[in-house]
Amino acid sequence: MKTFEFSIIASGVDPDADDFGDRFYDAGCDDALVAFQKGHTIIDFAREAESLAHAIASAVENVVAAGAIVDRIEPDPLVNLSDIAGRTALTRAAISKYANAAGSKRFPAPVARVTSDTPLWDWAEVAGWMVAHKGLSADTAIEAGVVKAANMAIERGETHLRDRLLKQAERDRKMFEAAD
Repeated sequence: MKTFEFSIIASGVDPDADDFGDRFYDAGCDDALVAFQKGHTIIDFAREAESLAHAIASAVENVVAAGAIVDRIEPDPLVNLSDIAGRTALTRAAISKYANAAGSKRFPAPVARVTSDTPLWDWAEVAGWMVAHKGLSADTAIEAGVVKAANMAIERGETHLRDRLLKQAERDRKMFEAAD
């Protein structure tokens, strides 16, 4: 078993209730720190599990059992160049060079622009590209895909994610193995 660290951002639970912290602990979030900040409940997990897919799926079920509404999973799936550099252990200058290069090894296009100077990329797409072109571990890209799939399922109102996330991880693993 490995320990996976991630956060669930949730809502729908009164932070002033006497049982605020206890209800999460009693629902199975005994491996998490629960806080309330800026109108959201933030549950920071350090969960032992077979995989990130297992960890996220069980954590979402526990948070829902505590009576909360799961809004999203973090780390944030949208990243800027500095975030990419931090997640890949490369310099920001190197990432900027890849992002601005032309040619057959084209870096993924940004998916959003907060301002004209601050584009954001989909971390799962970037991680996949980094596996293929710059030696990032496939496990990192698979985990990025799991977080993306979890957030997409949560947006659709799903709370039982185990099968979906395990299938996503397996599809990504096969894709990266085929690319080798």
